[in-house]
Amino acid sequence: MELPRLLLVRQTLPDRGIKDIPGTVARELSQAGFASRLKPGSSVAIGVGSRGIANLSVIVRAVVDYWRSEGMQPFLFPSMGSHGAATAEGQAQVLADYGIHEAAMGCPVRSSLEVVDLGKTPEGIDTLMDRLAFESDGVMLVSRVKSHTDFQGEIESGLYKMMAIGLGKQAGAKRYHTYSYRMGLEAVIRSVGRQVLKSGKILGGLAIVEDGNNNTAQLAAVPVESMESREAELLALAKSWAARIPVAELDILIVDEIGKHISGTGMDAKIVNRNSRGASNPWPFPPRIERIFVRDLSPHSHGNALAIGMADVVTDRLVSRIDWAVSLMNSLTANSPAAMRTPIHFPTDRECLETVAPTVGKLNLMELKIGWIRNTLELSRLILSEPLRDEIEANPDLTIVGGPIEIPYGADGNFVDVA
Repeated sequence: MELPRLLLVRQTLPDRGIKDIPGTVARELSQAGFASRLKPGSSVAIGVGSRGIANLSVIVRAVVDYWRSEGMQPFLFPSMGSHGAATAEGQAQVLADYGIHEAAMGCPVRSSLEVVDLGKTPEGIDTLMDRLAFESDGVMLVSRVKSHTDFQGEIESGLYKMMAIGLGKQAGAKRYHTYSYRMGLEAVIRSVGRQVLKSGKILGGLAIVEDGNNNTAQLAAVPVESMESREAELLALAKSWAARIPVAELDILIVDEIGKHISGTGMDAKIVNRNSRGASNPWPFPPRIERIFVRDLSPHSHGNALAIGMADVVTDRLVSRIDWAVSLMNSLTANSPAAMRTPIHFPTDRECLETVAPTVGKLNLMELKIGWIRNTLELSRLILSEPLRDEIEANPDLTIVGGPIEIPYGADGNFVDVA
């Protein structure tokens, strides 16, 4: 099948990376005065989530060091809903894979799925909290603030979501997603978060904001008194810095890998313009994408293939790497069975691409607008087909650094690296 040649493109995104991460963490937490809320020797539960955040182990170690320097006894716990197959051991392993374990952090990592009931919100939502966190003298959350994959609001993914979905563990996450059918997820997150704050256990949070290159660009200590308003401000900042696929439309998007550490939905729904139910182009912003071809599942996802249902075609090798128990636990907890629908799949990249290429409504396949990315976190390097050349050259943030080249099939019918 004759398809257009490809151009290697670099997208220039501002570098806002913080140079001294430990020093910035120490300064932020000291200025916020979190330690003054506790007596020396108090136990502090530090909640950490399941996303692949840049410099996460460095940030978390700096948080631990702060509390130890103040004479406290910190420990870490997974603040996750159903990730890690919703088991204590699985969630501890997720953190360990990010370098967050006792030997590296200098404090214990404690993991449990047990929860305590914090009562009902004014809307009638039973609110749950990790028992280990509740039994500590105080809880601090470490979370990235970013756009959520399935809705738009003033508060999306961040500290409030961690207080709800994370602190509630699998039991809470399942319950809150059910309420979101009627109330919307933002309303549920706000309602549950406020109820958790009423427990008096939350000391505050460290909010992480990344730039378009996935650099740690801002670290903000957020006291409980201003958490809701401050998180909204940080989300607006995160959205303004976020990277996107820089073209108006694509006939086919090729994604090398998906994974739970890349996005809560495996690939960021707002980057690929899908939702977790597989609906095409639900978001008003570009690009409009007709077909998505996903090549593989990242090994760092522990077999969790959530988001496979957002693709139109995948490889057999991706399907073979799925841990169905892990994946179904996650999708069903989120009330998103469609996220685990299995697309058509074929043994090779060539078969996958050549199967979907004729399905986008273009008789001349040499006119296909094709995009190719590693994953939805890494957007500074892209591969775009020649019909997009005019759009590339009109964008001052894009530079053609190689090509044009033919689609790089190896002898086995799979793509070879062209970086």
